[in-house]
Amino acid sequence: MTKADLIDEVSRLAELTRKDSEVIVETIFDSIVRSLRVGDKIEIRGFGSFRTRQRKPRVGRNPKTGDRVEVPAKKIPFFKPSKELKDLVNGEQGEVTAADSAPPPPPAP
Repeated sequence: MTKADLIDEVSRLAELTRKDSEVIVETIFDSIVRSLRVGDKIEIRGFGSFRTRQRKPRVGRNPKTGDRVEVPAKKIPFFKPSKELKDLVNGEQGEVTAADSAPPPPPAP
């Protein structure tokens, strides 16, 4: 699923315009990025948590030339899924049927 697909899904399910749905999705993503930049942890119950992890500096190698390259320390974003999300993905809680994942039928004229 792409960001555009997510925007379309929000628009369809919430019965909003595509523009309003785009603002909602962008706001959520921007909020997550801002929180991670300042070092906050984001926890969404039943889904998972976002946080940053610190990577230590290390010595790497340029694969083309074989030269040593100093790789600086950096923060990386990390996502840890919740137990509920893991169970849903593995089909252990409430099986998802083809009818659940199929798009709804078009409205009758």
